[in-house]
Amino acid sequence: MPETPPVSLYDVQDAAARIKGHAHRTPVLRSRTLDGLVGAEVFVKCENLQRAGAFKFRGAYNAASRLTPEQLAQGIAAYSSGNHAQAVALAARELGTTAVIVMPKDTPRAKLEATAGYGAEIVTYDRYTGDRVAIGEALAADRGLALIPPYEHPHVIAGQGTAALELIEEAGELDALVVPVGGGGLIAGSATAAKGLLPGIRVIGVEPEAGDDTKRSLEAGRRVSIPVPRTIADGQAADIPGELTFSINRRLLDGITLVGDDQIREAMRFAFERLKTVVEPSGASALAALLSHRVDPLPRRIGVVLSGGNIGAQRFAELLGG
Repeated sequence: MPETPPVSLYDVQDAAARIKGHAHRTPVLRSRTLDGLVGAEVFVKCENLQRAGAFKFRGAYNAASRLTPEQLAQGIAAYSSGNHAQAVALAARELGTTAVIVMPKDTPRAKLEATAGYGAEIVTYDRYTGDRVAIGEALAADRGLALIPPYEHPHVIAGQGTAALELIEEAGELDALVVPVGGGGLIAGSATAAKGLLPGIRVIGVEPEAGDDTKRSLEAGRRVSIPVPRTIADGQAADIPGELTFSINRRLLDGITLVGDDQIREAMRFAFERLKTVVEPSGASALAALLSHRVDPLPRRIGVVLSGGNIGAQRFAELLGG
């Protein structure tokens, strides 16, 4: 018998119904300038305008809203480099509970401050020497908290897939979908939704050159670990794909392409100057792949996800100041 996938199109559609009225239905931008530079019709899904500033709120709310009243009374734990932290903190506040978030010490200040601003308690660690999964699991067990991981959870993955669901509902039939890859939850959910609706669509992931763990893993046919990446795309600084996300992505993805930090900066600049929208480095990587012609062969109609916009003014100016 064929293996039952851990997340289905039905799960994504169910998540869409659950988050309706809580998550924003983010806009889809068009730009003739972008179409001309890329050489295709490009539909830009602006998850940088999502609540808490990134797509992560979709999965966090879908997962948190399914907890029992007893679990909510105890509180929620999570570990994150920033965007999932803010999403869980906001979801916890919306559901009347508390959140404790494990975050790297070098998380951009804007993400730390926003997470605290939503009412979460923050516990920091060194991302280059500490194991955030072990720290988060120990903390949750010690305090009796419900742990919501950033991507290794079917309800989180299904929630993230609602971004692609909305994009296709608005843009119509697409030939390809280009999505940033960190731990793999966004692209796993997006691929599930996209291929469930459009079986012939190509789904292409984009990683920073320094953080190509998913590309290496797909080529090896197994999960491959790399040193913790040093890249401006802090939200994509994963050292190994998730077990659950990789099981989905190895089945559904059509490829992974890589972009350098300089290409990411140029995509951030283009989004700011021409699309009039602010995108953080991780959020700009898929756009960077299109602008630097890393998607080959080039489809006619392409959806691209700007996955987040959580960046402070000072950091934004530092990255683009040159």
